[in-house]
Amino acid sequence: MINRRIVLASRPDGVPDPENFRIEENPVAELEDGQVLLENRVFAIDPAVRGMLDDVESYMPPVAIGGLIPTMVLGRVVKSRNPDFREGDYGRGFIGWEEYSVLNPGSVGFENVRVEDDLPLTAYMGAVGWSGITAYVGLKRYGEMRSGDEVLISAAAGAVGSVAGQVARLSGCRVVGTVSSDEKARIVTDTLGFHGAINYRDCADFDAEIRKHFPDGIDLYFDNVGGVTLDTVLPRMKAFGRIPVCGMIANYNHQTDPYRLRNIWQVLVHRITMRGFLAFEAADMVHEAEDALAGWVRSGELIATENVSTGLESTPQAFIRLMSGETTGKTLVRLDDSVSTLAGWKGA
Repeated sequence: MINRRIVLASRPDGVPDPENFRIEENPVAELEDGQVLLENRVFAIDPAVRGMLDDVESYMPPVAIGGLIPTMVLGRVVKSRNPDFREGDYGRGFIGWEEYSVLNPGSVGFENVRVEDDLPLTAYMGAVGWSGITAYVGLKRYGEMRSGDEVLISAAAGAVGSVAGQVARLSGCRVVGTVSSDEKARIVTDTLGFHGAINYRDCADFDAEIRKHFPDGIDLYFDNVGGVTLDTVLPRMKAFGRIPVCGMIANYNHQTDPYRLRNIWQVLVHRITMRGFLAFEAADMVHEAEDALAGWVRSGELIATENVSTGLESTPQAFIRLMSGETTGKTLVRLDDSVSTLAGWKGA
């Protein structure tokens, strides 16, 4: 059995380009005790992977030249030497851009996914997958969200932000999102139900726009971007405000020259709780999050947005579009067009 996989050919300088990647073919390894073999069906394309393509230490090790590009995969189990997985089950884990993956209990996000027939397969990699889980646990555990909170979500049209804003709204909060275009502003307000949106690229005074939307300050800022946005928000937080830090996408393409925060002292001034988090460390909340998110998607209370490419070869370009800021919702790659998507879902 031959496995096609995409590896790092060279390190990107800023936004990646196609020459940074190449396809290789290798035999599929024999399984050891505890492992399962997946025939991958869907990749979740995430901006945090960009940080792993530089030779810089982070919360995940950097990818070596010639190394597999990491990503969360969802696949059908075709062989198993693990008693918790049977052939035909669906497994999920953080492995990489490849057609077949070997999962073991030490894999990040190792999970037997409870796939139901009434949701498309792509939903389990977006709003009902780790993007949605990240939004849910980030708000509820690390952001200590309360009904009545005034909430700001950055990258509000993105995979995590679009879900986080809706979860906050469904939890009784007033929600405003920052976005990069008027079109995305319309999506988050008209489609996703945010109470307001700020196009940071097309406003004369970003700080003034935040003050206009939050005249009494911000209780909870869900940070996906860092950089100028975080720096501008810090003075606008209420006393004892909370900032769960999900991502720093403003720095991912420029890790060796990150934006220098000027207002970090406001953490002391406003006694802010600011905490970075990784959703898979909240393992005890995963099933709670999955059940709540799936219920909201089924009822139509939560709109899951996604942009889907097809085929292994399309993966680098999907990632490049994501890192160029061209995408809305969850960026996904299905390995072939037999995989169901939200666009063709009966509940859409």
